[in-house]
Amino acid sequence: MDKLHTIISNKDESVPMFENKFLDFFSRVHFTIPILIFLPVILYFSYQSFFVVNLSWFSLLGLFLIGIFTWTVFEYATHRFIFHYHPTSDFGKKVHFIFHGIHHAYPNDSMRLVMVPAVSVPMAFIIYYCFHYLLGPVLMVPAFAGFAAAYLFYDLTHYAIHHLQFNNRIFKILQEHHLKHHYVDPDHGYGFTSKLWDKVFDTDFRKNGD
Repeated sequence: MDKLHTIISNKDESVPMFENKFLDFFSRVHFTIPILIFLPVILYFSYQSFFVVNLSWFSLLGLFLIGIFTWTVFEYATHRFIFHYHPTSDFGKKVHFIFHGIHHAYPNDSMRLVMVPAVSVPMAFIIYYCFHYLLGPVLMVPAFAGFAAAYLFYDLTHYAIHHLQFNNRIFKILQEHHLKHHYVDPDHGYGFTSKLWDKVFDTDFRKNGD
């Protein structure tokens, strides 16, 4: 059976990903690390948005929301088409397991619930230059702030959903949706911060009898 479809452990345990201890050390990250890296980025671009670039409040809000919206597209597409791609070669399966399969095998591993900086930082630079190319040096500032804020929300909420319990209705909806992806149907429910794209592309969970 594909490891992606097998829940191995519900304990908070962190198994080796690499035989090399140096590489394996960098495969783990504490959930506070994204805060330390990306909160200053968000604050910097937010400051630039409000006090440096010459845009109306309406434009700033719109571009910030565009950044958040872009994150939901990026999140869905990455999760569905990269993390849940099923390679056939042994090498491909090993790479796939490293990128995402291990999360399905050990979903409560608290050291592998947020993105490692080796992935998130290069990703941030790529998105930055894409925004710069598409929107220009001024309009991209609030848009990138929105994207980065949505990403940080995703990382921290993903950790919380696997380890915390809240009475907040929105949190409970996110938690139910994501845990169903883990424990009921990993081939549906690719959206995390939003169900929108699961609805649009018909990858939401099937109702009984469908």
